[in-house]
Amino acid sequence: MPVEDINTQAWKVYGQRQLARAYAPPVPDQMSWAPWEGVGPGAEVLGDITGRRVLDIGSGAGHHAVHLVQAHGARVTGIELSPTQHERAAASHADVEGVQFTQGDVAEYLAGAEPFDAAYAIGTLGFIDPHRALPALRNGLRPGAPLILSLLHTDLHGRGPSTEVAPREQMLLLRDDPPLPTRMWVLAPRLWEDLLTEYGFRVEAIDLLHHPDESATVIQQLIRARRLPDRPVRVSSRPRSTRPPVAHAAVGVGAILLSEQGLLLGRHRRGTLELPGGTVEAGESFEAAVVRELGEETGLIARPWDVRLLGTLVDHVEGVLRVTVGALVHAWRGQPAAQPDESVGEWAWHPLDRLPDGLFVCSAQILTAWCPDLAIDHTVRPRHTDRDDGGRPGVIANADSSL
Repeated sequence: MPVEDINTQAWKVYGQRQLARAYAPPVPDQMSWAPWEGVGPGAEVLGDITGRRVLDIGSGAGHHAVHLVQAHGARVTGIELSPTQHERAAASHADVEGVQFTQGDVAEYLAGAEPFDAAYAIGTLGFIDPHRALPALRNGLRPGAPLILSLLHTDLHGRGPSTEVAPREQMLLLRDDPPLPTRMWVLAPRLWEDLLTEYGFRVEAIDLLHHPDESATVIQQLIRARRLPDRPVRVSSRPRSTRPPVAHAAVGVGAILLSEQGLLLGRHRRGTLELPGGTVEAGESFEAAVVRELGEETGLIARPWDVRLLGTLVDHVEGVLRVTVGALVHAWRGQPAAQPDESVGEWAWHPLDRLPDGLFVCSAQILTAWCPDLAIDHTVRPRHTDRDDGGRPGVIANADSSL
């Protein structure tokens, strides 16, 4: 059965059980983004929503939507896929002016709706494929509109979020009833940020909301994002002349991998010892270049989100501008081994306090910029160091070299 059909069935049964119990959660006094109260911000993260059209994604019993209408003057539409959950909301709050409840799929609903001024989901967006939900939300929100998402981060069993965009089994718990199996996208914050950015949002903050009981394992993510403005009309471009540009720069990457055994270095066929790395290909990000070169040279497998860029080394070699981006790889799979037809092999781990002689100058520059206390001498000493520990490339060295 398709993943989202499994979830639809689970929430239908959940709603049936709650209807049988005649349970309707009370309208809260303030907005709560986690299953427990008194943790995190309130409705203020949505901005001023007085008179604004707000979308409640997976509105369930409707109590959050009613709170925003009654306490903040919003006009709220609750969209709910489960017919039994929709029945609960409609039965309890049909007479509330300013709120309406619609049963259906959020992506299909937004395809024909007027764009909303804000949207939020409390624990529900993780049940929908983000590659389907996020583009629909981008098209269903006006430019600049906030999107607030409360998502599971760590579950009852202490399992943390995934670093791959794939669903996994999670259980819906109900008192006095058997748990219901579902499939959820429980993703790491950086992965959610990458997905939101890909689909036209700017992430403004990601907070982790912990249970008041410090022994509890469950943690919620609270993501505050904003729909980016539409792109302006595209303008044309043209070459300066019909002649090809003169080659005057070489751009490459160098990767630092540090294990309990030490630093990974390989020997070039010309004798130098160096970090994994190589030339950046056209249209390739620096992170992607690190991942590709690491696999081609050592056989190790990493992912772009395992790579943190440290900065950019700039030097000049016999008329060629050389640009080298240093990177730190904090996770990988496999064991390093020489690869066929590669110019670097003999991969080995070296303790930082016993590094071998004969380091390639670019590798030496990256290492000393990363850790200035390393006992490395090389002919090109950076004039200054601007390390960017936020993961964004900055200048770490600007030097001239005659090598």
